[in-house]
Amino acid sequence: MPRPISNTNLKLIDSSEEKRPLTRANEAMHPRVMSEAAFTSKALTDAAYYSDPTIIVLHMDVRDGLKLLAEAEVQVNCIVTSPPFYGQRDYELDRQIGLETHPSEFISTLADVFDTAGEVLADNGSLWVNIGDTYWSGKGEHRSGEAKQSARRFGLRPQDKKGDGKWCVPKQLLLIPHRFAIEMQDRQWLVRNDNVWVKPNPIPDQVRDRCSVSHEYVFHFVKERWYYFDKNAVGRATDAGTVLPPLDTWEVAAVRGKSGRHKARFSEELVRIPVLTTTPPRGVVLDPFAGSGTSLLFARKHGFRAIGIDAKKEYCDLMVQQIRKLIEEESAEQE
Repeated sequence: MPRPISNTNLKLIDSSEEKRPLTRANEAMHPRVMSEAAFTSKALTDAAYYSDPTIIVLHMDVRDGLKLLAEAEVQVNCIVTSPPFYGQRDYELDRQIGLETHPSEFISTLADVFDTAGEVLADNGSLWVNIGDTYWSGKGEHRSGEAKQSARRFGLRPQDKKGDGKWCVPKQLLLIPHRFAIEMQDRQWLVRNDNVWVKPNPIPDQVRDRCSVSHEYVFHFVKERWYYFDKNAVGRATDAGTVLPPLDTWEVAAVRGKSGRHKARFSEELVRIPVLTTTPPRGVVLDPFAGSGTSLLFARKHGFRAIGIDAKKEYCDLMVQQIRKLIEEESAEQE
């Protein structure tokens, strides 16, 4: 479990106008958030690729970035991210995640990363992980000229090699998302939802003997039974005047673009429920695989602070570009 965090880096948010019984459930709805001074501390700004009072971008391997945040006694309220999927991209980086020889190695590596991330996540915070699945093919290197599959087919992938006859059998769906979730359960994380992201505009599967894949998962993990969750931020109003929580099935169109700089971008709509329900006022959102920076931009637009980590300089440059563009737009609106 995480070590105690110094109170000098935290302040208590409590906007309640009425006294409520002091229970762990009620206490979780008034969480501590990182102070402004700690967020802009020299230890963080000196290491940052970019920093301002609301956003910090770290250009480094995710494990090094999380270690830095832990040493700086950072506490975040919400982690929302989409790590590399198994065998889907070659980012051409040392220590990259996603090209492990066997999917079990990938799952173990990913769970190790999120255990480390748990050290900087508040005890009543939430972790949201978007993760997709893949098939074992065992057919060797891809030789098709299909343009839509080119980003995913970069040569000989792990799943193109000879399998182990168990998980890794030709045509086998590897069930990586739920194997990952079970591994996280085994490491004492609590799984609250396996939210399903339904894509109305998926990339067509060039197959003839199975259904076309049009969904991914967004798992919601927590560390403790009681945690911050504001269903009113995105809930469904009833005729009786009450608010129901959001559904666990989200229909969100995948982001498409021709920039070529990041081929697996988040949609802001996909991070809306995670960020708005589990980040308290002026809280901190962390995306340890920040990519194009969608989570960071969404957080800033809604009054939160954010930290992004990415090992690829090109993506960090893209994040900074998007952040500066947003700041310019905000300034123009105020004039």
